[in-house]
Amino acid sequence: MAGKVFFSVSMSLDGFIAPESLGELMGRQWMELQRWIFPTRFFRENLKLGEGGEEGRDDDVARETFERTGASVMGKRMFDAGERMWPHEAPFHTPVFVVTHEKRDPWERPGGTTFHFVNDGIETALAQARQAAGDRDVRIAGGGATILEYVNAGLIDEFSIALSPVLFGAGIRLFEGVDAGRVALEQVRAEPTRQTTHLTYAVRER
Repeated sequence: MAGKVFFSVSMSLDGFIAPESLGELMGRQWMELQRWIFPTRFFRENLKLGEGGEEGRDDDVARETFERTGASVMGKRMFDAGERMWPHEAPFHTPVFVVTHEKRDPWERPGGTTFHFVNDGIETALAQARQAAGDRDVRIAGGGATILEYVNAGLIDEFSIALSPVLFGAGIRLFEGVDAGRVALEQVRAEPTRQTTHLTYAVRER
C-alpha cells in the first residue's frame, strides 16, 4: 500500500518559511525559526553532534517525521543551498529526487542518501519517489515554490507546520500563489510546546 505525500516545515507567525536570499540561510531569523528543533536529541543524533539533547514532544515530532519518510522530493533551489551546507553525511538517509533542468548523474552520499536529478517535472519526480519509498511516505522537502507546485497540482495528502514565535517581515511565503479554490483543509491536531506549535492538516479537494 502506497504511503502519503506530505510536507513538514517551520513557519513564522507572519507566514514565511525562509529568507528571500540564500545568503541569509543560517542567519539570525532562520535560526530563530528553527529554534524548536536544534536542542532535540533526534537533531543531535541525526547530524552526529554527540550524545544528549532534549526529549519531549518536539523531539518526538522530529523523529516521527524522519521515520515515516521513505523518500524525499525537493527543488533545485533547496538542493543548491543544501549542497553547500549539509554535512558530508547528508541528513536524509533515503533517496532524494531533485526537480531540476540540470542533467546530472546520481550523487551518492555516505549514510544512505542518494540524490537523483529529475528533468521532466514534479509528477515524474513523485512517481520515482513513491517507488523508492515503498509503503512509507514521500516528503516534499521544499523549498516553498516546489511545495506550492505540489499543493496546486492536488498531490499533497497532509502537511505539518511548526508555527514558531518569530516574525520575518519579508521572505518566502509558504502559500504565496496557492490555488485556494481547489484546496480544502481538515485540522488533524494542534500541539503547543514551549518553543512552537505543531499543526497538522489533511488536504481535501474542494
